[in-house]
Amino acid sequence: MKPIVGIVMGSDSDLVVMEEAGKVLDSFGVGYEITIASAHRSPDKIREYIHSAEKIGIKIIIAGAGWAAHLAGVIAAETTIPVIGVPIDSSPLLGIDSILSMLQMPSGIPVATMALGKGGAKNAAILAVQILAVNDKDLQKKLKNYKKKMADEVEEKDKRLKVKRAKR
Repeated sequence: MKPIVGIVMGSDSDLVVMEEAGKVLDSFGVGYEITIASAHRSPDKIREYIHSAEKIGIKIIIAGAGWAAHLAGVIAAETTIPVIGVPIDSSPLLGIDSILSMLQMPSGIPVATMALGKGGAKNAAILAVQILAVNDKDLQKKLKNYKKKMADEVEEKDKRLKVKRAKR
């Protein structure tokens, strides 16, 4: 599958969170690539990655980082590809620093910022699929089925709860 989403993380310690985005993309049949590059420790690698992503047709970049979490912002500053940020709670501040650095991007350099951690990585992938689905009927159908499945699961849980409570 040709990668159309790039997943970038600042450290291999972020992989446990960011691979959740990959699992979601896999479930929708969306090709992606995954790489480690630090905005602070390997800025040249980040620039090379951004220009490579543009050349190979990456349409969305999901960037996960902890601590100061400048990765998403640095990428967004260097490209017109939409960037979705995933803050990771790896710092002594438990991710508050990551959230704020992604949320407080200056005007003109947008980063769509998700929730902290694994849930945020999953939502980043779903948002990426939703963006891609704007021009892809197959992805639109998969998203509708995904949402229906979630609703069906809630209904099933409600039924089990009612049966359990009725037995009391």
